Amino acid sequence: MKENKKIFIYGGIIGLIGAILMKLGNPGNMGICVACFYRDIAGALGLHRAEVVQYIRPEIIGFIFGGLLAAIIGGEFKSRGGSSPIIRFVLAVFLMFGALVFLGCPLRMILRLANGDLNAIFGLLGYILGIYIGIQFLKKGYSLGRSTEQTKTSAYIIPIFSIILLLFLILKPEFIFFSTEGPGSMTAPIFIALILGIVAGFILQRSRICTAGGFRDAMLIKDYHFLWGLLGIFIFNLIGNLIFNFDTFHISFENQPVAHTNQLWNFLGMVLTGICSILLGGCPLRQTILASEGDSDAGITVLGLIVGAAFAHNFQIASSPEGATLNGKIAVIIGLILVILIGNSVVKNAQKDRKEKEEVF
Repeated sequence: MKENKKIFIYGGIIGLIGAILMKLGNPGNMGICVACFYRDIAGALGLHRAEVVQYIRPEIIGFIFGGLLAAIIGGEFKSRGGSSPIIRFVLAVFLMFGALVFLGCPLRMILRLANGDLNAIFGLLGYILGIYIGIQFLKKGYSLGRSTEQTKTSAYIIPIFSIILLLFLILKPEFIFFSTEGPGSMTAPIFIALILGIVAGFILQRSRICTAGGFRDAMLIKDYHFLWGLLGIFIFNLIGNLIFNFDTFHISFENQPVAHTNQLWNFLGMVLTGICSILLGGCPLRQTILASEGDSDAGITVLGLIVGAAFAHNFQIASSPEGATLNGKIAVIIGLILVILIGNSVVKNAQKDRKEKEEVF
């Protein structure tokens, strides 16, 4: 119970930070959204040209800085990776497709619920189903292989990338794009957002909070430890919204910021996100923190998320408040088929390897 209380408080701090960032200027129901923030960064770098979602989000930079600091202090910063990088990249791209059809990462799904957005219920149900499907692959032996020690250089690539992003954000060179309207123009003050991101990143690294991991452990091994962290995020964000954002708090399906009411695709988008999160070994938030610790597999995943966000807007896959697009619906269906094929293929290879080892012995 002591550990559960601790992770509940850790999650609560993350939830409060989300409410504060929204109060300070971040888009409605989007104090923190890892998928949306990577989408904005992709736009700022010119990887897509959707002018309303282009901004280098300092919160992401803060997550990486905070995770790096916590990992160094805890002696956990280690260069590792080499576990099926191409598969991880593809899964990350389709994870982003699912998230942007829903219009939010799993963390934003919780924050949307905490501000009264009932559309997120369908996203939550889809996410849980996706995680359940992913667990069936785990039970059959799904694994992308063990990470091995890598050169030290690879461990620093994502932290160095985040430093470059921070310089671009501060210096604002002409080749970086910034929204003048829409969600990309709604921002908390840079250095406050950066500091709050560092605090969140530090806590997330120490606590190991993962939205996918919380539901996975509860269903697979009846361990509810991480669910306490998710509950803390929800409750403290709800309290924070009632204190700081009461003027925008309303319980409804309609007129929710950066959301749509096409419930089938809210559901299916998050089914895809849930499966991919399990097959990758963590949700987008967890992958970001792992990348800050020197995990190059997570670093590949982060790059896949950024590329996926660019594709989602260049190919009109991302939804809008009007609903899911035709291309978005097609991408989700293709994604569901593809990731299930990937899962089955990896399982078959694992079973084949196991059988060969048994024959040897």
